Amino acid sequence: MAERRTGTPPHQAYAAIVGVYVGGLGVAGLAARAFGRNPSCQTTLDFAVLSAASFKAARTLAHDEVTSFLRNPFVQGDAHEGDEEPVESGDVRQAIGELVTCSRCGGTWAAAALATTQILAPRFGRLLTWSLAAAGVNDWLQVGFAAVTKKANGLER
Repeated sequence: MAERRTGTPPHQAYAAIVGVYVGGLGVAGLAARAFGRNPSCQTTLDFAVLSAASFKAARTLAHDEVTSFLRNPFVQGDAHEGDEEPVESGDVRQAIGELVTCSRCGGTWAAAALATTQILAPRFGRLLTWSLAAAGVNDWLQVGFAAVTKKANGLER
């Protein structure tokens, strides 16, 4: 369980971040209309792939060493080692730190970005989304394989 923060939350920064998110979706919707793209052509399979891709993108942003350079300006501790907490600056830096260290929060942004690429740049969006989805499924398969292997090795003893 996360430690309870003692400072005042940066509500203005939260509002600005939500504004950027909603505004970005609005611009994407307008661009889709201007370019004649139809978001309703997405299927249930597209939704499932988008979900897996969002999971992988969010986990990568929030936890992987390879993206530590993105988190580093917004966290205290060593982002490379995974020992990090958002800075407690009471401003936009703290709000972004909270966003980039939370895989659920990042998943919301990843889903919006990936859905936008699928609509506005379908070839690139599909390639990106399917690649991330495959990597996300691979993560689950690796964990499952490790668990089965551990159980099987335990039974042999």
